[in-house]
Amino acid sequence: MTTAAATPAAAPGPIKGHRQMVDEASAKIRRYTVEEAMARLQDPDVQFVDIRDVRELEREGVVPGAMHAPRGMIEFWVDPSSPYHKPQFAQPKEFIFFCAAGWRSALTTATVQEIGLQNVADIEGGFGAWKAAGAPVAEKAKKA
Repeated sequence: MTTAAATPAAAPGPIKGHRQMVDEASAKIRRYTVEEAMARLQDPDVQFVDIRDVRELEREGVVPGAMHAPRGMIEFWVDPSSPYHKPQFAQPKEFIFFCAAGWRSALTTATVQEIGLQNVADIEGGFGAWKAAGAPVAEKAKKA
């Protein structure tokens, strides 16, 4: 009995690169300049959401009053049907997401919009642009 050689799988179609994914996400979302975001910092109806890794927060600092929501958990924290849902995301606020450069936050903002969180935006250039513009930065509180 002879066995036929395995047929190689068909080559996948064109693969989207990270840049295309970020550009597509950016086209679907509201993006604030640092100046526009700074104008909202003290607004009680706005919650800044930092999706950077905790090591980035410790190394670079934080936006005062921003909530930390790790990128790897955001879908679970936002979705009300998830066992990991965070009630902060059920509040009637505008949520402004940011990361280091604005790439992860553009993807995140588009994703949470798809989940159903509507009043969302991100910061163009992320925390790097925030810091470079001289916007307020605080040291991340150390755990005891």
